[in-house]
Amino acid sequence: MSIQGKPVSKTISLADLSSFSFHKNPVLVVEDFWSPEERQFFREGMYQAAWKSLSDLPKVREDFPNSGNWAKAEIGRAESQRLLSRLQLPCIQAYMESFPNITGRHVGFSYYSYAAGDCLLTHDDTAQGYAMEGATAPRRRIALVSYFHDEWRSDWSGELIIYGKRKAYAADQPDLEVTHCIEPRPGSLVMFTVPRFHRVCRVDQVAGNQRRLSIAGWFMTEHP
Repeated sequence: MSIQGKPVSKTISLADLSSFSFHKNPVLVVEDFWSPEERQFFREGMYQAAWKSLSDLPKVREDFPNSGNWAKAEIGRAESQRLLSRLQLPCIQAYMESFPNITGRHVGFSYYSYAAGDCLLTHDDTAQGYAMEGATAPRRRIALVSYFHDEWRSDWSGELIIYGKRKAYAADQPDLEVTHCIEPRPGSLVMFTVPRFHRVCRVDQVAGNQRRLSIAGWFMTEHP
């Protein structure tokens, strides 16, 4: 199935989550994972968060030039606990524990807000962050994004595009094809294994003052 030549991701139901495996399918999309009450809970946390715009994040801006001026904020403790309590999924645990020689397990999630004109350029999440106290930086294994805006219309764009590699490629010039075009539907959950090239389409000007609100980040493993 495709829209204007772009494949559309097949979603699975909450009931089918127990049998899902990242080893069989590297991309997971679940609609209505979050209830309206849960979405409101996280939006209230977003309203209280201390946001930084892309213009205030010089290292990130270097990696993602011409991406508008989207904003990022840390998740509060109560919101983080509620998020993780809902993400105790067998498919996550099975995939994460399949890697050898794990010495630690980490998660890292943030709030994101995209307004009209904002986007995220193509990348594969292999930039693993910074090592702390001389330790090796944890390796990103599963990327996650969930959407918490109250409404989103197709004309507003902001889709998550996931790519596959057509053939051997140079890191600076990947030869890619679209495998998934995922609308930022309120309450949906998207996860995919890392590395995997992806981008966020620019939010259209017709969105006006509407913002694409999400939580995004990674499940990670630490190794010697």
